[in-house]
Amino acid sequence: MIAKNLFLQGIYHFEGTGLDKPVPIHSELSHFVPDGVVNQTLYFRGGNSSPELITVVLMRDRIPMRYFPIGAKGDVHVPLRVVEDTEGGSVIELFIVAPTGVRGTVVVDLGMVEH
Repeated sequence: MIAKNLFLQGIYHFEGTGLDKPVPIHSELSHFVPDGVVNQTLYFRGGNSSPELITVVLMRDRIPMRYFPIGAKGDVHVPLRVVEDTEGGSVIELFIVAPTGVRGTVVVDLGMVEH
């Protein structure tokens, strides 16, 4: 079977809505896994321009799969050692969690493979 590399990536402005209220970062950071295909997330890289800790949340069908905290004015690179299969028909999205009113820019790069 042929493998296809996919990426959800970009630079986006955000405003926090509370640490208990994850919200989509941007509609561009959403991917529908086609039927008959298996998706695997391999790594996440992120950067945070704000003066507060934020968290990027990898969602599958609006249910959290992974949390990627990014420190104030910091960055992170997380190669995933435990890789889960996401079956066709699922939607993968990146959400953000930040303290209420905190504004900044987040840089995201989520690497995936489908086969």
